[in-house]
Amino acid sequence: MSIELYAQRRQRLAQAMGPQDIAIIPTAPTRVRNRDADYPFRADSYFYYLCGFTEPDACLVIRADGHTTLFCQPKDLEREIWDGYRLGPEQAPSALGLEAALSVTQLDQQMPRLMANTESVWWPFATHDDLHHRIETWLQSVRSQVRLGVAAPQVQRDACAVLDEMRLIKDAHELALMRTAGRISAQAHIRAMQRSARMLRAGEDAREYHLEAELLHAFREHGAEGPAYTSIVAAGANACVLHYRADRAAVRDGDLVLIDAACEYMGYASDITRTFPANGRFSGPQADVYALVLASQEAAIAATRAGARFDDPHDAATRVLAQGMLDLKLLDANAVGNLDDVLNSRAYARFYMHRTGHWLGMDVHDCGAYQDPDPEAPRITVPNPTGGDPITKRVSRVLQAGMVLTIEPGLYVRAATDVPEAFHDIGVRIEDDAVVTAQGCELLTRDVPVGMQEIEDLMR
Repeated sequence: MSIELYAQRRQRLAQAMGPQDIAIIPTAPTRVRNRDADYPFRADSYFYYLCGFTEPDACLVIRADGHTTLFCQPKDLEREIWDGYRLGPEQAPSALGLEAALSVTQLDQQMPRLMANTESVWWPFATHDDLHHRIETWLQSVRSQVRLGVAAPQVQRDACAVLDEMRLIKDAHELALMRTAGRISAQAHIRAMQRSARMLRAGEDAREYHLEAELLHAFREHGAEGPAYTSIVAAGANACVLHYRADRAAVRDGDLVLIDAACEYMGYASDITRTFPANGRFSGPQADVYALVLASQEAAIAATRAGARFDDPHDAATRVLAQGMLDLKLLDANAVGNLDDVLNSRAYARFYMHRTGHWLGMDVHDCGAYQDPDPEAPRITVPNPTGGDPITKRVSRVLQAGMVLTIEPGLYVRAATDVPEAFHDIGVRIEDDAVVTAQGCELLTRDVPVGMQEIEDLMR
């Protein structure tokens, strides 16, 4: 990505600030896993969005006129032998298109000077454990100079309010990266599907971790940094556990396998779920549930377009799923009533308990408000999914071209005496990534098939 694009983003943030304001945007620190081992470092998304710098322990300070100072690790040839190359403050301005750079060791010393005579301090609320306390310390230092005529900022503002709206609409460069992430992740799913069928045909002891290994191999082989989130590889009844993590469970002939896994590429996430028969052939009940979930996803995709509201795909998918639950006798119409009764009472939530999508971008559950940001927007009252008092909220926001969201309906049938035995422990979810367009949506992740016949052909 060009340094000019990052500069434009910083300028947009600056323009949203007051004329005497300042913004402080830190990146993530290194985190110790145990003893001398650190967790893999990943830059803070807000910070990376504004400058593209990937070293840890750094901070951006942006003035209202757009002037940006980067605080970063100083050059240290001895540490670079152990930990790798550092850009350093001398090279950072020209390399990153910034106005100034200083050693991060000077941050506490320099911040009171930079905050002096400003009116508001912008920083990302509730994203960094110690940032609030550091800002308070810097403010105290500025206030101690009041007798010298130095004015301290009186207001603190959440930079996320501006940056979230900026990040919600993806530009052409971001979409290109997300398309690449989607293609890599699709290839990973294909590898896992084929490995499953191959091992079972050979009579081998297939395990969930064998399939996870195929995912990880494909991610790295094609240049992704790694998984965008902890991979879910769930065989058999494990597919009914929404956040199940790939483990040692056997992948058995006759099982369905649900894989929710995708890569992060150049800082951008993808998010794919596919459910497939471990041996490459859907059984009758499996096919019935799968067809229902696929039909609900198709309804949600048809409802995803500029001008629709964020809740519209979920409502479309839920309506199809609820009717299917009645048709398959998962829900007893004598007990729960007709389709409208099921929707109003949320009786469907026994088998479908999550939303149909979420924003996607630099974070797999990306930033951005889901309710209409207009304070005058209509309000609706909806049932509380936790069973408490009904919730009154603004209607969901209107979708705009360039927004990216997932479309991921599912159906999870745990064994129970009042559920037809043929459907016991069948869990199905189908998830794709969609870019909103004026005419509808573009699916970024269909390089891995969703149709039952296509899946069986692929695994054969």
